[in-house]
Order: sequence, then C-alpha cells, then structure tokens
Amino acid sequence: MPVFATDLEQPAVYRLKREGLALHLAGMSSAEVAVQTFKKMEEGDFKTLAAIESSMKTFEFAPVEEIARASSLFPDRTEHHLRRLHKFGLVVRRAEVYVGYSLNYAGYDALAINALAKAGVLDAFGKSLGVGKEADVYNALTPQGGRVAVKFLRLGRTSFRQTRRKRGYLAEDRKASWLYQSSLAAEREFDALKRVYEVGVRVPEPLKRNRHVIVMSMIDGFKLADFIRLRGAKGVLIEILRNIKRAYSKPGIVHGDLSEYNVVLETTGHILIIDWPQYVEKTHPSADKLLERDVENIVGYFVRKFRVRMDIKEALAYVKGAHRTA
Repeated sequence: MPVFATDLEQPAVYRLKREGLALHLAGMSSAEVAVQTFKKMEEGDFKTLAAIESSMKTFEFAPVEEIARASSLFPDRTEHHLRRLHKFGLVVRRAEVYVGYSLNYAGYDALAINALAKAGVLDAFGKSLGVGKEADVYNALTPQGGRVAVKFLRLGRTSFRQTRRKRGYLAEDRKASWLYQSSLAAEREFDALKRVYEVGVRVPEPLKRNRHVIVMSMIDGFKLADFIRLRGAKGVLIEILRNIKRAYSKPGIVHGDLSEYNVVLETTGHILIIDWPQYVEKTHPSADKLLERDVENIVGYFVRKFRVRMDIKEALAYVKGAHRTA
C-alpha cells in the first residue's frame, strides 16, 4: 500500500485525548470509527474488548458469561459495556442458540490504537492516505509532534482462496479469524522492515507494531505507477535494483511482490520500497523464482513506460551478485 504525504495542518482532526466529536458511522472506515469512539470509551470498554479478543481463540462468538469471566468484570457491568461497544459499532452481536459477541475490524483497531496511545506512539490521526485491497493507511502525529504513517492490515477483503494463494504463510484453517491473519501479516511486514532498514535498504523506518497495525515514518512522495514521465528514469531504476540486491545479499530477503505500485519516489529523488508482508527468505524454495519475478516486473515496467534500455537477465545477474554494476 503506497503511503503519500499529506498536509497535517488540518490533521489531527481526530485527536486521541480530546473529547466532544460526534459519532457518524455511516460511510466511515473501521479505523475512523475506532478513532472517533476512542475518545468516548471507558477503561471497562477496553477490558471487555480484550476479553472478547481472548475468547475468540475458542469461540467464533464469545458467550457473555465467558466475556465476564475473561474481563474480571461483574456480569451487569459486562452487559453495560457490551451494549456500549455494540452501539459504537466495535463488536458484532449474535443471538441464536446463545447471545455471543465477536470483534470486527473497528473493535480490533480500537484495541491497537489504545495500546499505541498508551505506549506514547500515537497522539492524533489525520486523513486517510490510501485505501487498498489489504490495507488502509492514515496520516498521524506522535505526542512529540512528529508525522508518521499508520498502516492497518485488512486481510479478508478478497476471498480466502485468493488470499491464501497470494500469502503462503497464512493459517491453513479457513475459520481462522481474519483479524488473526491480519495480525500475522503485520508481524511479518514489521519484521522484514526492521531487517532491511538496519542494513540500509530504502524503506520506511518501522517504529512500532501492535496487533495488525504498523506505525512507520512518513513518506513524502508518490508511487511509480502515478508518473507519466520520469526524469532520470534509468538512475531511478538502478537505485531500485541496488536496494533489491542489498536486501537479497545482506539479510537474505526477497520482497516477493514488487511492482510499480509499491515503489515510492520521494521528493528528494530517492526511492522507497514498501509493502513487505509477502517476503521470503533467500533459502526459501521459491526465492529465486520470486526474485526473478520482482526484477522482471520492475525492469519491464521501466522499459515499457519510460523506454529505459536494460536487459532483464543482466539486471537479475547484478541483483544476485554476478555483476558488479547494473
């Protein structure tokens, strides 16, 4: 998911510690619902959400009695908080054989935002920077006034079969919660970002992760797919290949899903490679095939779009270390 810089002068329309914003659920994303309700929530609401999250390891819809036990709240207080959470749009209620509750993405967002706010990582949210098939990204501020991007992983917007085929690390069980699958994807992406960032690969700096949410440094730029013309295109391509090579040779990581949609050209003229949850280790049986596809995607795009002259086989040899220069 590309991250675009945005003006934070009206940002923090959703300041986490400020009271008084009206709640309008219609047409809002789950993250916007979570941010707006955050200011209205009580400690017991968060305890109840956490109890539902814990109970969902066993139940698709957690019984009220189980939620009360897991939250250590009296049954009447549990009922009170469940009514509030349902009204806020943070949980799903089912009353068939028994009355049960399950988290939706907005409730999961609220738990992650609460943890990141308590950790001193987030203080305010601005506007959406992008909505994709598997992630939403928002502009935000730290308590110190720093600008950051907050990525909410949203697996499950496509079918299980499509997502499973694309992401081989997902749990085999079709019933495994999409919340859990999204958390697993965020964990993988955060791990990859840390490893490649430490060796100097051009990626956003990973700052903090909680559940399915990643906080990273802001990006001032645009994805390659948005450029009609590109000055110095060959130099940009060489910088991309240099970074693919560095990730491959040092931490031994292959991006696995590289294209013009997850390379950002910053206003400084340098590139950033984003969206790493599908990475594989260099030792993975499919690593060579995926590396070749990454290089073909990028070089082929520059050849077609910007008329850059470069041989794909030679570019691949450079990335693998057989050639000293691209």
